[in-house]
Amino acid sequence: MNAPPSPLGAERTDASAAVLIGALVPLTRPGWAEAGRHLLAGLELAVREVNEAGGIVGRPLELVVRDTAADPRRAAAAVDELARLGVAALAGEYHSVVARVAAARADALGLPFLCSSAVLDTLTEHPTEYVARLAPAQSRGWRIYADFLLGAGHGRIAVAAESSVYWTSGARVLRDYLSPRGGSVVELDMRALAPTAVCDELADGHATALLLLVGHPEPAVSIVKAVRRDQRLAEIMIGAPAGQPEFAEWETSLGDDGAGIPFLLYLPERLGPLGARVETALRERLAEAPSFVAFEGYDTIVVLADVLRSHGTDRARTAESWPRVAVEGTRGQIRFSRVPGIGVWQWAWTPIQVVDRDPAEPGRFRILHTG
Repeated sequence: MNAPPSPLGAERTDASAAVLIGALVPLTRPGWAEAGRHLLAGLELAVREVNEAGGIVGRPLELVVRDTAADPRRAAAAVDELARLGVAALAGEYHSVVARVAAARADALGLPFLCSSAVLDTLTEHPTEYVARLAPAQSRGWRIYADFLLGAGHGRIAVAAESSVYWTSGARVLRDYLSPRGGSVVELDMRALAPTAVCDELADGHATALLLLVGHPEPAVSIVKAVRRDQRLAEIMIGAPAGQPEFAEWETSLGDDGAGIPFLLYLPERLGPLGARVETALRERLAEAPSFVAFEGYDTIVVLADVLRSHGTDRARTAESWPRVAVEGTRGQIRFSRVPGIGVWQWAWTPIQVVDRDPAEPGRFRILHTG
């Protein structure tokens, strides 16, 4: 739910007033709006359940939602505004390049930020006490994906890559993992190549797999269509480690062409009782199968509610509490720790699978590899 507008600088100090959580969510283009919708659904469902259970020591929990639209400058401005409005903490964000800016701004302001979905390892340039993250670090997830590629016999990899810190980081993780194991990564610059030119590059090379390190729906959808229709590339496997095929929009856009494209899924093989119950509620709320991003949103509020009940709404005390978190989430027990090379408090053992849409039944996911 969106909080009603409040005067800038207003602080809610009354003991019966709502505890405010600022939610950063991409809800409009060029942001991945479908991912944002799922993230918000998880956040809102958990807030409703927290309030039905008595709120935060008798005070209702309330989301103040801001649409980042995948724009780092817009996100930075939203963080400043939310801090002035008196939010106890920030939650959310899907896009790594946006979350990185939001995390830096939150750290500078002393505002706790529990990042739901962004995976970029360098979410902050320096270690911070104020930022924690539920999503697995990109280096962990993409190494698992690289291990899957090798196990499936794909050592010669082409990546169709756009220019961003996120895609560059992903390509580097793949190269660093594959090269010592006899693999190779060739980058195809999507600033210079049309989808048909990508096909020509693949036909002239020796790659057995093409990975989509590009935005959705475009140019990802056009690349898949071009490769699927090129008879020279019948044996090429298409992969999408960033998870583009998980959302229903992918199946709608590509139909059968969108099946058989492995991607990373941050869910366990089987959900426990809490996860199964939340899955049912999210499915009803979204009118479709919930993505892992919806579960990340739900778990974000579960963690923040537990911290706020235990330690109050003081921002510094919230930041100090990250290493003491031990909360049962939809995908397992959530604990934060310091992971080498990661500057934020990290849930280190997020479940990770490599899955694809079953060509015989595109609405169903097949588990191909578990990390």
